Amino acid sequence: MTPASKYRREVKSDAPAVAVPVDTDDLIDARVWLKERAEAYTLIWLLAHADDGVIWGKWCKDSQILLTSGDAASGDNEAREVCPPLRLDTLQQARLFAPHAELLLWRDGDNAWRANLIQDATSSVPQKAYEWTEYFDEPQMLWGTHSRHLHEHFTMLWEGAHGLRHAVPCKLPLAKDNKATPPLLIVRHYLPPDGYARVVASRLCGLEPCD
Repeated sequence: MTPASKYRREVKSDAPAVAVPVDTDDLIDARVWLKERAEAYTLIWLLAHADDGVIWGKWCKDSQILLTSGDAASGDNEAREVCPPLRLDTLQQARLFAPHAELLLWRDGDNAWRANLIQDATSSVPQKAYEWTEYFDEPQMLWGTHSRHLHEHFTMLWEGAHGLRHAVPCKLPLAKDNKATPPLLIVRHYLPPDGYARVVASRLCGLEPCD
């Protein structure tokens, strides 16, 4: 069974979730703040959108470093064009995520920073605090028909016809002529407790190879 085939539109209730606000008063340096939250909440991947492009990253627990696609593109002029640095001045929003939780950081309408954590509820959270008890997972294939490897186990992906390029934080197998099968971004959608079939919240929870 491939990762794509195991994700069917099946509503589950084995991982109730709760959303809580996260303080941003100490947000001065984007990399430092995100690194500290990745460590605190045991989060793995980073997906950020900035004025100058898309930034992927991963928290390396052993080395205590938050690596970004900009780091992986160091010394590679072509990759550096599409892998901007992680800077607070240009950052629009950022998501740190893992199978159990996602932290979303964003600018509000007043240009102030806000952050929210959606996480699997634990026994320490009162049952009445659970906001969602039902969900389903959806795999979304990322852009990229061709690929090449970068430093730090990142892979540059590009779409032949459209010229779209980004560098994902995983080392994908390379096929003949640099053809690639991009990874799957796993999105978890939560349903409301009132019984109506609609999505009321979503979070990222994984990045997996497609085959």
